[in-house]
Amino acid sequence: MSSSLNRSLETTTQPNSYIDKTWTTCYLGLGSNLANELGSPVEHLQQAFASLRQHEKVRDLRASSFYASAPMGPQDQPDFINAVIGFETTLSAFELLALCQHLENNAQRARLRHWGERSLDVDILLYGQTQIIEPQLTIPHAGLTERNFVLIPLRELAPKIMIAQLPISSYPQSNDWTGLKLIDASY
Repeated sequence: MSSSLNRSLETTTQPNSYIDKTWTTCYLGLGSNLANELGSPVEHLQQAFASLRQHEKVRDLRASSFYASAPMGPQDQPDFINAVIGFETTLSAFELLALCQHLENNAQRARLRHWGERSLDVDILLYGQTQIIEPQLTIPHAGLTERNFVLIPLRELAPKIMIAQLPISSYPQSNDWTGLKLIDASY
């Protein structure tokens, strides 16, 4: 990662209550359904993983399998490729949000329509046990417990994780493979 990005993340303004320089376990949801000159949807997810692996404030990076799913929004778009990445970081939640947006921009994400096609979507699903409700960031992610294309790969990585004080297995969508297909690809 460039030193200019590291400097910009360190100087990002965020509420003091969210600054924590200890190592925090985080989970990101990644999705892509739009190829461009930088690669296919699978390659966009692989490139995001590779970028995170090189970041000095990220350690113990691990990733779920890849899953294909129907789009959540308009149905006149290609299926999505989804995965979940887990790691520890010393970035604050807002610094992590800036990094997620940087990864999306590196994949030349264009925001064409709400819930529309995209080269890369990176969402913070969980940031330790932190709960944040701010205009620019909600943690846990607002739709986390309702989306099997997020819960199934998250459960693959962390089968005993608690979400809102309940085990992941207690959420019906974490057991529902409807519309999901495991993809044979690696990082």
